[in-house]
Amino acid sequence: MSIKLSGPMLPPVSGGAPKQAVVLLHGYGSDGNDLIGLAPHWQGLLPDAVFISPNAPEQCRQMASGYQWFDIAFEGDRLASRQIGVVNARPVLVEFLNDLWSQSGITPDNTILVGFSQGAMMALHVGLSLETPLMGIIAFSGAFVPPEGFGETLMAKSPVCLVHGDMDGVVDPELSADADVALRLAGYDVSYHVSPGVGHGIAPDGLAFASEFITRISHK
Repeated sequence: MSIKLSGPMLPPVSGGAPKQAVVLLHGYGSDGNDLIGLAPHWQGLLPDAVFISPNAPEQCRQMASGYQWFDIAFEGDRLASRQIGVVNARPVLVEFLNDLWSQSGITPDNTILVGFSQGAMMALHVGLSLETPLMGIIAFSGAFVPPEGFGETLMAKSPVCLVHGDMDGVVDPELSADADVALRLAGYDVSYHVSPGVGHGIAPDGLAFASEFITRISHK
């Protein structure tokens, strides 16, 4: 039996049926209640959007009260654990998105995938593996593990926003810099922002940059 994701959800502030969706993917050891806190910052920009913040599919090994998209090897090869982890976790997120689209009538090009830290790794890997482009992908403090076939001309090219604090001691900020280069070379529309003096978190300037990105992609 397949795992079904669920978590906090906020309906459109317009009061009508949702025309857009913002899916928020939390970081390692957290849960959906964490990133749903971004919704009030963006509901005015997307009044017809439903905001959904599912809990990751696994109980966190390090923090029993939280969840993880995949396990992290703190002692071993963290790159290998990311590469294996996002690939193994991909199917459950893809199924969640397909269920969302089929049940709501919302289309991929009216969907924004947002992630923080491990959730950002999932947003980039899964979002850029889809056959149909999304409205956009926002990755805070993450890293890019290219999906199979990345760089091929037939792949959908969703616009991407990368935000990272330059003092991040948990996820190396150079990983977002590397993602920026790789995506631009492959022909993606990338908006990239570095938050000065910021650690592993979302600072006001990074949030404002992501909000500007949402304004731009939602008016295309």
